Amino acid sequence: MRILVVTDAWLPQVNGVVRTYQTVARSLAEMGHEMRFVTPQDFRTVPCPTYPEIRLAVLPARRLARLIEAAQPAAIHVATEGPLGLAARRYCLRRGLPFTTSFHTKFPEYVHARTRLPVRWGYAGMRWFHGPSQALMVATQGVEDELRTWGLGRVRRWTRGVDTELFRPRDKAFLDLPRPVWLTVGRVAVEKNLEAFLRLDLPGTKLVVGDGPQRAELERRFPGAVFVGAREGEDLAAHYAAADAFVFPSRTDTFGLVLLEALASGLPVAAYPVAGPLDVIGDAPVGVLDDDLGAAALRALALDPAACRAFALERSWAASASQFLANLAPFDADAAFPNAGGTV
Repeated sequence: MRILVVTDAWLPQVNGVVRTYQTVARSLAEMGHEMRFVTPQDFRTVPCPTYPEIRLAVLPARRLARLIEAAQPAAIHVATEGPLGLAARRYCLRRGLPFTTSFHTKFPEYVHARTRLPVRWGYAGMRWFHGPSQALMVATQGVEDELRTWGLGRVRRWTRGVDTELFRPRDKAFLDLPRPVWLTVGRVAVEKNLEAFLRLDLPGTKLVVGDGPQRAELERRFPGAVFVGAREGEDLAAHYAAADAFVFPSRTDTFGLVLLEALASGLPVAAYPVAGPLDVIGDAPVGVLDDDLGAAALRALALDPAACRAFALERSWAASASQFLANLAPFDADAAFPNAGGTV
């Protein structure tokens, strides 16, 4: 089956959403399915206000329609609630095509953190956007419960996996820093709550892997921390494995793919007891969830790295891809696009 994913989040962004779709596409290809993408790279873009690293497509509707029709998909998935997601939603509704959506980011909370717009207004927008979707895919039970509380329906589970060949225990000598090394990985932005991590009174070194609009400010305010920017592939995996514990200060992530990457690398996790960490880790002896993040970090340091690795080995991307496939709403591509073809 040919699946078209429309996403406002794409390269050169390096985040959990992008890496999830790239990895699921590879798993689906091994199953005989083809996943194609429509991304901001296909359009003229402008920088997102307050977050210039994110590019937003400008007036994408006409070109998006041509790209969809040229692809002739048998299923359409709208990954994000940005300009491309809105245009794809409108196209499907106008053509009477079923589509699915996913909830990767707590935009109502993020918008509230930046603008103080009431969270309930944001979730009213989420109900409007996802309401026509045949299935709203979420990563965890905690997020599903939250969305149902806000009145969103047709919620289906789409869990995540981890590449345990890439993310694995390695030589810790890769990092020549005072130990213990406390690692966090992700966007350096206000919604990630990195300040809560950087303010902790911990021995050793705080290491931040990632980039974003808050980096310059946080580097200036916390000169004792080490910021190394965004890393990918083997370089990223080497940074994980060379640390001693992983600290996840976010209170708003819907999953936290980095949690599994850290565990696969043999790192115990310290996090707040909120949706995301609660669903990924729960009461497993691979992390400590506590409202006192500093105390959680110190206790996590004593956990068994081998148990962390074993926990991650049970989470596969093949299972994630199968769930995604089962949640789709296929249709007859030949009937939907009888006159498709040509250039875009």
